[in-house]
Amino acid sequence: MIKKIDHFVITTKNISKTLDFYGRLGFHVKDCGTRYELYAGDFKINVHIFSKELSPHALNIKSGSSDVCFEISGNIDLYKTQLEAKGFNIELGVVKRTGVKGEMNSIYIRDFDGNLIEFCSYE
Repeated sequence: MIKKIDHFVITTKNISKTLDFYGRLGFHVKDCGTRYELYAGDFKINVHIFSKELSPHALNIKSGSSDVCFEISGNIDLYKTQLEAKGFNIELGVVKRTGVKGEMNSIYIRDFDGNLIEFCSYE
């Protein structure tokens, strides 16, 4: 019965830097008062501020502990060039990986808190 991921939560120590980072990646930022939401595609990321998390929450909260992969549409080399032009530091890639659909090409960056963000393309 499980269909897909609807949302996940990251925790940040610096909300303004986090919102700027994800906004520059193309996420739509929504201020919900007690948390922020970042929208892209058909999912969202809820952003909690460290030590001000909403309940219920994970038992061992730590900013910078997420490792997530986002599928992009289009050519990964072009996307890498676009990220670099926006000032993002590419940590690794383009490299071959295996995802839910099989072989893919990936690049990796980190956000302000140290979360590892992978972008992949099956093209």
